[in-house]
Amino acid sequence: MAEDHIRYDILAQEALRGVMRKVLQEVQRTGLPGNHHFFITFLTGAPGVRVSSRLKERYPEQMTIVLQYQYWDLKVTDVGFEVGLSFSDVPEKLEVPFAAVRGFYDPSVNFELEFDVRTDEPAAGEITSLPTPEVQKPQAVPRPAPKPALKKSAPVADKAPAVADKPAEGDGKGADVVSLDAFRKK
Repeated sequence: MAEDHIRYDILAQEALRGVMRKVLQEVQRTGLPGNHHFFITFLTGAPGVRVSSRLKERYPEQMTIVLQYQYWDLKVTDVGFEVGLSFSDVPEKLEVPFAAVRGFYDPSVNFELEFDVRTDEPAAGEITSLPTPEVQKPQAVPRPAPKPALKKSAPVADKAPAVADKPAEGDGKGADVVSLDAFRKK
């Protein structure tokens, strides 16, 4: 298999995180519209995540927060968001880089995004670049003969259904993850 120098996997993840960022920016500006609310799951030990030691101790690996009724001071930047929430009547401020988010779910419209989170990523604000491909001398490449027109076929559904992650310890409840295959016409 050929090596992917463009890194489409990374580009797709960044584009999907852009959807989440744009939604949160709109909520920051105008508030939650209608019945929309969000479950956001993130890794508590990921670079750039800032939570109190009390929350870090209670959720050492990941936690899910809900932005619905009682949150305050939502601030969204290009690299992450910060928000005030209450945990057992104790107000807390959380700072979460988008790179630490594993899932974003809006149950009001059954919309879900799942992300790959790399724990070896640099901290927020650190400058990084994609690997530079090796430069080769240009070569004359013969043009291939035109391909015959292909008949369009029905789209193929994903073979693997979505799998629900185990809810965070002490959480008690987790969001139900539903495979999109359940809604496709067969």
